[in-house]
Amino acid sequence: MSVTKVIIHLENFRHNIACVRQQVGPHPLICAPVKADAYGHGAITIAKTALNAGAAYLAVARVSEGVQLRRAGITAPLLFLSLALPQELRRIAAYRLSPFVAEHQDISRLVYAASSAGVRIPVHLKIDTGMGRLGCRPEEAVELARHIVQSPALEYAGTATHLAVSDSQTLADMQYTTRQLSLFADAVGAIRQAGIDPGLVHAANSGAVIQHPSAYLDMVRPGIILYGYSELPGLAFEPVMELRSTLIFIKKVYAGESISYGRTWTASADTQIATIPVGYADGLNRRLSGKHRVLIKQQFYPLVGRICMDQCMVDLGAETDIRRGDSVTIFGGEADSAAVLASHIGSIPYELTCALNKRVPRLFV
Repeated sequence: MSVTKVIIHLENFRHNIACVRQQVGPHPLICAPVKADAYGHGAITIAKTALNAGAAYLAVARVSEGVQLRRAGITAPLLFLSLALPQELRRIAAYRLSPFVAEHQDISRLVYAASSAGVRIPVHLKIDTGMGRLGCRPEEAVELARHIVQSPALEYAGTATHLAVSDSQTLADMQYTTRQLSLFADAVGAIRQAGIDPGLVHAANSGAVIQHPSAYLDMVRPGIILYGYSELPGLAFEPVMELRSTLIFIKKVYAGESISYGRTWTASADTQIATIPVGYADGLNRRLSGKHRVLIKQQFYPLVGRICMDQCMVDLGAETDIRRGDSVTIFGGEADSAAVLASHIGSIPYELTCALNKRVPRLFV
């Protein structure tokens, strides 16, 4: 087995779902996004853990992701967080995915696919209230809802929107989120006034779960907080992922000698340099070169020189009891979290967790 591995702490994941349930109360359903291989954590195991911990829905962003879960024996509702392309319709019908719709053309295509397959496809109407990505305009919602309910091959399963800045605490962004929720409430109200049941009404992402209770509605879709990261004060979410490896080489480096490509780091004094077999091909972002520290024997040591495709180097200092074969934690566990790494390079933690390559095995504990 590879000496570099990703440790997935399932107890932390279950704890995070419990935190969400504590926050939103007993009523809203929880939809756990497991897209992008569960943010790099392993979709099948995370999906099963989420369902066992109380999630009612799962969400994917690619049809292939939904197919993978169905083939793994998962029967729970799968929300497809995108609009179906014509070439995807047959698999959406065959594997019972629940796609978003936002245009009459989307609905008509799904009607044809469902009728051809002899099934009834559940759909969720997506309304764009200010994200500017997917969804119909609020004033178009009633006509689209009417089209859905007039199509026997479709089930009108839900109505959704997505919040653009719910994780921000600036006054302008708080007001923007309030406006989004107001537009959404008006659109859903108009659907109901037309005599149509909008199904499950849902809007709350991670930020809204923490600071916008009016967004809870019938279902919440917490994303990154389930994996342990939030920039907002509140519940004690626990990071689920830990990246570990093993020191494979240690050598003495003399003052004036440089390390790695580009000679960006030069030893100011005699020291010991250790090599770790993890690099940017594994998902350790190259921009972290010279900006990160790793944990070895309960002590932090800085990365030095440029991160290579398959290795990176750390400075152990002139005197050390660390030896080749010792374990090293790159992030997670008792080391810095992915959120700390992300802050070094102006990114977000889920970019880092999603980037961890499949050649790094996942170990679920």
